[in-house]
Amino acid sequence: MEYKILLVEDTVALARTYKGFLRDEPYIVQHLEKGGEALEAIGNELPDAVVLDLRLPDMNGMEVLEKLTASGVACPVIVITAHGSMRTAVEAMQAGASDFLVKPFSADRLKVTLKNVLEKQQLIRTVETYRDRIDRRAFEGFVGSSLAMQAVYRAIESAAASDATVFVTGESGTGKELCAQAIHRLSKRRAKALVPINCAAIPKDLMESEIFGHVKGAFTGAHLDREGAASLADGGTMFLDEICEMDMALQSKLLRFIQSGSFTKVGGARPVEVDIRFVCATNRDPFKEVAAGRFREDLYYRLHVVPIRLPPLRERAEDVLEIADILLKNYAEREGKAFCGFDDEARALITAHSWPGNVRELQNALRQAVVLHQGEQLSPEMLPDSVVQNGNRRSFEDSEATVQEMPVPGVSNGGNAMPPESDLGTLAQTIRPLDEVERETIERAINLCGGDVRTASVLLGIAPATIYRKRKAWNS
Repeated sequence: MEYKILLVEDTVALARTYKGFLRDEPYIVQHLEKGGEALEAIGNELPDAVVLDLRLPDMNGMEVLEKLTASGVACPVIVITAHGSMRTAVEAMQAGASDFLVKPFSADRLKVTLKNVLEKQQLIRTVETYRDRIDRRAFEGFVGSSLAMQAVYRAIESAAASDATVFVTGESGTGKELCAQAIHRLSKRRAKALVPINCAAIPKDLMESEIFGHVKGAFTGAHLDREGAASLADGGTMFLDEICEMDMALQSKLLRFIQSGSFTKVGGARPVEVDIRFVCATNRDPFKEVAAGRFREDLYYRLHVVPIRLPPLRERAEDVLEIADILLKNYAEREGKAFCGFDDEARALITAHSWPGNVRELQNALRQAVVLHQGEQLSPEMLPDSVVQNGNRRSFEDSEATVQEMPVPGVSNGGNAMPPESDLGTLAQTIRPLDEVERETIERAINLCGGDVRTASVLLGIAPATIYRKRKAWNS
């Protein structure tokens, strides 16, 4: 591999010497004498490295360096300084130079310096490529930088390069159709159609016609010939959503279609051959469906070639706020609202909620909040009750269990004895209702934490949402 080196040196004899040093190296050296010419050349074509003398006839080499650094030029710069100018060399390094050479220098010194900065630059580019491909915050419509989603992104890329059938599993709202769209867009079939079929939404009596089409007169109401999804997806991709909802009778026809690559329209006699890539999805456990006899085992193994599981939102909690920030911005723009973020309490609530409806539930919650409220920051009272009231059930149940196990003075464990009636008044003054003690404890903790509900929740060992729910009940 040859590297392009730009040498900026106003002394022609020195430039000729430096080029001679590099004669046997894998470098193509372009020589310019002025700083302005160098900036113009770099703007037209970025070299792999710049060797820059700091004394130039039209401008100081430091000015050239500062302009390159300010413009974000991604190539290393080696500055040449005069003997005894170490202070200038240090200033150049601080201004963005990758290394420096002090006149006079040897051929070996020039070669080693160039080799080092080029290797370092190559390493930087490799790391940036790795970060772009492996540590991504978003990918083909998905949002999330968690390890779980990084694995999904890589699986989609790998699957897209193949024609193998993909079986996508995941709860409702996790993005199964988005996954199918990403696979199709990244595949060699992207110029053709992606044809979706929702096996749960179409009546079983019409499903065969939806997939294979029909000829005129095939059944009552078939007044014209109709192309089905199989014809429309020829050369492209067919997405069979909620595949486990498909009727058993049609499953055998689908299996035959996948195996042979040909089908016959309903009421037709001539087989039609097509070239289709299949992606299917379900929110059920396909193994359980096969075991229960609701899904053909042979069809399952025909479809389950490349499995991709989309994790629910509760398994990638670190992505929730990333998704929420993007959704809030989009909805605010769409609705003409001023929302630009969440306050700390709202962020704590969003993080604490388990989101059983996954991204779709998060979308609905934020869309509702934006439509019904005004402001720059979204606060807890703007969120739906289902989010605010999502307390930590385990903590609540544990506290109930603790209360039930507390011994009552004068009563043996497991006993049913009641204190004498004359002692009830004394006990009433000593024993306060649990809700009063709880409220006092929570409010005191919040006050001690300077009003920071999140910190108070951590110290109390309960979820922030539990505090918000209880305070809302107390104030109602």
